[in-house]
Amino acid sequence: MDFVSDLLFGVGHVLAVLVVIVVIIGLGRFAADRLGQPKVVGEITVGLLAGPIALWLLGPGRFAAVLPGELFTGLQFLTHAALALFLVGTIHQLRLHTVRASAGAIGWTVAGSLVPAATGVLLAGYVLFAGTPSVRGAASAASLVVMLALSLSVTAVPVLARILADRRMTETPSGRVAFGAAVVVDSTCWLLLPVAAGLAGGQLAQFVRSLVVLVGAALTALVIRGLLRTRVVDRWCAGRPGGTRVLIGVLAVGMALAVEELGLTVIFGAVLAGMAVPAGEGDHWKNAVEKVSSLGRALVPIFFVVTGITVFTKDFGAVPVLLIGITVVLGAGGKLLGSYFGARLGGQSRWDSMRIGAMMNTRGLTELIVLQFGYSMGILTAPLFLALVVMALVTTALTGPLLGLIDRAELRRRPKAEVLDGATGAK
Repeated sequence: MDFVSDLLFGVGHVLAVLVVIVVIIGLGRFAADRLGQPKVVGEITVGLLAGPIALWLLGPGRFAAVLPGELFTGLQFLTHAALALFLVGTIHQLRLHTVRASAGAIGWTVAGSLVPAATGVLLAGYVLFAGTPSVRGAASAASLVVMLALSLSVTAVPVLARILADRRMTETPSGRVAFGAAVVVDSTCWLLLPVAAGLAGGQLAQFVRSLVVLVGAALTALVIRGLLRTRVVDRWCAGRPGGTRVLIGVLAVGMALAVEELGLTVIFGAVLAGMAVPAGEGDHWKNAVEKVSSLGRALVPIFFVVTGITVFTKDFGAVPVLLIGITVVLGAGGKLLGSYFGARLGGQSRWDSMRIGAMMNTRGLTELIVLQFGYSMGILTAPLFLALVVMALVTTALTGPLLGLIDRAELRRRPKAEVLDGATGAK
């Protein structure tokens, strides 16, 4: 009887914590929506702040009672599963996407991403030579340079897709170029993250071990893809959508946890699972992945809360205001200028190039996942993590207002006759 009571109490405790998290995240989504911001901005902000605020209000003792170690471990496992389910859909989407815009415009816009990568190197130089030991950390200089170059280059494809849909820009020239370039840039960043992981320890043996694990996992993903594409398995999955979703979910979570057990993070396993699922070979795969990814997206807000508790409830000294300011300026400036000049070299108009720069500046959830990877691998310290999170939130929040500002500025500067023609529908 005591066992049953303890079990019911434990289940009730978990459900109560999850309900509180859902309510908090809902408030963040509501606030972001009322402010005209992407909902993910509200989710990330309130999620990261929830743990530190609760610790401040309750005190360490009561906070530990509300969120004991075993419960927090369970939440961490849930966040790993959520990330795996979400990322398998994100990677699958990147593979499915076919670029219909000018290849030249996309290529030049991607080339413009070398500018934010360079600003990441500048930020790494500042941290290495002017930062305090608490900001610098113990990771190798090479891993820090690679990590910050990638962190300032990322564009959040899922968030950008939502912004394009909300503003009816999906089929516009600037929208297609920005989305196509974001797909290429993000795919490149995912491919280069293992380099940062391998360099993190500063030892050749560790780098080689990480590379061996990654190559082995990639080969496993290719074998799995080959099995899933066989006629027997493909026909079975086509006729059983529910079973296909379960199969993809188990594959994503299983590969994520297996790769983590071998010394890398769940992110790599989830990315490889997304590569393993067949793409462009039947709507049943696409539909199943979308359902699985939607479930992961619904659970991802727990990841924000767990990240906030893991990082921001620790004492890491005073808030690094100067570091935050430098990071925001470099992060926003590198993306805006690099994407603008890249788009201009690709033949885009001045106004469309400005829009592309604003859209490529969107970071959101993808950035936070990349940053969490850097923190979990010991490359990013808590103060640097905080500065980069603020940069991600600011740049994502700027996207909508910048697009509106560009539209109004173009309208004011458009020739009067063109405005009249547009208003009357004249050709």
